[in-house]
Amino acid sequence: MTEAVEKGNFVLKLEAFFHLCTLEGWKDSIITLQTTIKLPEWSESLGIAKRCMDSIVEKILTPSPKVTWSYTYTRPGYDKKHRQSVPRDWWTEDISDLDIDLFRYIIVAVRSTNMFPSQLIGEALHVYASRWLPDTMRTRTIGSAASQPEEITVKKRRILEVIVSMIPAERGSLSINFLLRLLSLANYLGSSPLTKTELIRRSSQQLEEAAVSDLLFPSYSTSDQHLYDVELVRSVLESFWVLWRRQAPGPSEKGESMRSVRKVGKLIDSYLQVISKDVNMPVSKVVSLAECLPDIARPLHDDFYKAINIYLKQEHPDLSKADKKFPCRILDCQKLSLEVRAHAVKNERLPLRTVVQALFFNQEKTARGATTPHNSLASYDATTWGKETLAAREDQGKEKLSPEVRFPRADGPTIFVAEISTTDHPRRMQPDMNLPRELERKLVMRETEEGVESSEKAKDVAEEERSQRSMSDPHKIRKRTGRSDRGHNKGRER
Repeated sequence: MTEAVEKGNFVLKLEAFFHLCTLEGWKDSIITLQTTIKLPEWSESLGIAKRCMDSIVEKILTPSPKVTWSYTYTRPGYDKKHRQSVPRDWWTEDISDLDIDLFRYIIVAVRSTNMFPSQLIGEALHVYASRWLPDTMRTRTIGSAASQPEEITVKKRRILEVIVSMIPAERGSLSINFLLRLLSLANYLGSSPLTKTELIRRSSQQLEEAAVSDLLFPSYSTSDQHLYDVELVRSVLESFWVLWRRQAPGPSEKGESMRSVRKVGKLIDSYLQVISKDVNMPVSKVVSLAECLPDIARPLHDDFYKAINIYLKQEHPDLSKADKKFPCRILDCQKLSLEVRAHAVKNERLPLRTVVQALFFNQEKTARGATTPHNSLASYDATTWGKETLAAREDQGKEKLSPEVRFPRADGPTIFVAEISTTDHPRRMQPDMNLPRELERKLVMRETEEGVESSEKAKDVAEEERSQRSMSDPHKIRKRTGRSDRGHNKGRER
């Protein structure tokens, strides 16, 4: 079949057909390259695979206006008939049919020319991943990776790890939505820790660009009954804070850095509102994620209060009365807006201590001077309602309420609020950043009696309470007085 036998033999004709027809066509080159997988040794020795890949790379580097061959482009909203210009990513869908090793060779060759921006390379990776990897939003209904054949899981895991290794170093080459999807897939397929760490780092660099829907990773653990993977979101958030602390922004960048931090804080609070609707979500997961946000990321606690309120509304089967107080300990009532604070005062689901704090800061805000008569009236109504709420709660408790505690107002009459006290005389409470000592002592003592784990403040208050009771005990006073009198008489006899 060679020319040594006779001129114009089969090999020469086959070579001419390969150059003039196969390599000149775009899709023909891709189909031929894909078939070389079945005969890797022959295609390598004859140079068929290399010539096909060189032809494909050459056509990809061709300027878009000079593209005259047929290609596949099925993006939503793209009308090929009414568009005369060729899109820059026209080649991404056709090469996604290739094997992962052939695809990697072409992407590496294209990147080495530095003719395309990193976003275009990222788009090719996105198209290939969508073609070969499962959709994480549907995997919970399909089943876990363990239920699939091991061969399929290993193949998909390798595809994912190769795609991650080819992500361009430039920030923004991939969207945050796609990065988080890859991270969820890595967790689903059981990828290596190195792959997960790289995806967490990449995702944390663009976390402020994410939406709440991007963070709703399904939980693949068989031991978890809740719907969402909160630990994965927490790992991305912690990586974000590590990177943010390492980068020292200049004077011109501080404003942008703070906007990014607060955007992330609002994102996490909104995410907490969504996962709080899950009746099987443990309170420890909510608290651990909420504690990851520093104070600078949460200048206002309105969104976090909404998350707490949503969580307390749900009928969580394992939520005890003491567990309700854990998320409320993070809540800063001083950072609530006037409307939200008024709602907190009327909220019967909140622990008593949180209601008292909201009530106190609501009155303190009014005492410093209301801007309009409307705001003063709203604050007065909230405080009055808080007095009734506290009184109703205390009637059901063990201790009785003292007549009242006066909250002085700067622009109106003094408002009386019920307080837990053992004295018969009301005391005037001055506006301060802390709760009054007597009120704080009673609240802490009540928490201790309800079975809540005592803090250092609870121990101090309890010790002070026992000390005062021992000082006021007439038997102990009489006993100490008797000892003192006997000592005095012995001295006189001497």
